[in-house]
Amino acid sequence: MKGEPLVSIVSAGLSKFGKLEGLYAREIFAEAAKEAFDRCPNLNPKKDIKALFVGHMGESYEHQGHTGATVADWAGLLHIPATRIETACASSGAALRVGIFAVLSGFCDVVMVGGVEKMTHRRTAEVTEYLAMASDFPFEQWHGITFPGLYALMATAHMHRYGTTEEQLAMVAVKNHQNGFLNPKAHMQKEVTLEKVVSSRVVAWPLKLYDCSLITDGASCLVITKPEIAKKYTDMPIQVIGSGQAGDSIGIYERESFTSLMAAKLAARQTYEMAGVKPEDVDVAEVHDCFTIAEIIAYEDLGFCKPGEGGQLVEEGETRLEGKIPVNTSGGLKAKGHPVGATGTAQAYEIYLQLTGQAEKRQVKDVKIGLAHNVGGSGATATVHIFRRE
Repeated sequence: MKGEPLVSIVSAGLSKFGKLEGLYAREIFAEAAKEAFDRCPNLNPKKDIKALFVGHMGESYEHQGHTGATVADWAGLLHIPATRIETACASSGAALRVGIFAVLSGFCDVVMVGGVEKMTHRRTAEVTEYLAMASDFPFEQWHGITFPGLYALMATAHMHRYGTTEEQLAMVAVKNHQNGFLNPKAHMQKEVTLEKVVSSRVVAWPLKLYDCSLITDGASCLVITKPEIAKKYTDMPIQVIGSGQAGDSIGIYERESFTSLMAAKLAARQTYEMAGVKPEDVDVAEVHDCFTIAEIIAYEDLGFCKPGEGGQLVEEGETRLEGKIPVNTSGGLKAKGHPVGATGTAQAYEIYLQLTGQAEKRQVKDVKIGLAHNVGGSGATATVHIFRRE
């Protein structure tokens, strides 16, 4: 039935995001897992958790594959089935879906899902190359285009079609840095002015330095279970009431439009239908702002405004903490950081904090419904989840 809980989140953990020197990905994931375990004293991890699904984009960063087994060992979850999920930057959003399937199937009562990436020890050129592997090799990578270039194409198309301005793009960065300033775990904990964003160096016009997300280390995780036994572990379970995933061509050159991500629209449609809610019912959202244009497109794909009105929505302040639909209260990928494999469940972690009233200085008032929107690559994969406070 619509709106029935699929699973319940009984705990969540997040490492500090940033340049975490001297730490391997496995150690960073263990930090996130420890927070999840500490938040839930009624949980016996070794006894209760029956599987782990972890999002992780690339082996190249640490020359390390077999991520599931590696992080399970360091999180103290030895001997359970541990599986890596890879859908580029949407890897842990997909891991959450797989965890939901595992619980719904009846095979597992309690599952940990999460994600991790260690990126900052590599040179920017190396990271750019590794990230570009999520685009089409013969028709995009080989010709030298990178993700800033791909999203710059979307930005220029949006500007041409709808009149979106560089200043409106910059307003996304200003808002998210304000939120990141309030988040003690964010990579970038400083505010920026509109002038600073607009005048920062061009990366791929119209995208400038402050329009682009950060190269970041970090990990995140959730503990999910059957709704009927959630109260065994916590007095404040958060229900996942909708889950959607869709895909599109890996290359943007094959798509009908550069101003919208069809995978995100389809995933959102599935999720709203399953959850029995409408866009106007959402009280707080975390969206995939790998670049500022991506957040503006997300507003439109998720139905928070009509196509072409995303720039106006941010300009009018509707997506600020005190606005009609607060978006990226964590600081988003833009300020919190974007350790790609960890991003999907890091978004869910922020929604968990908001719905349980634990988001401190960035807490939104009277929230009941939250949404997380996680995109892989330039939109070949997208996941959307809707959460509800019990």
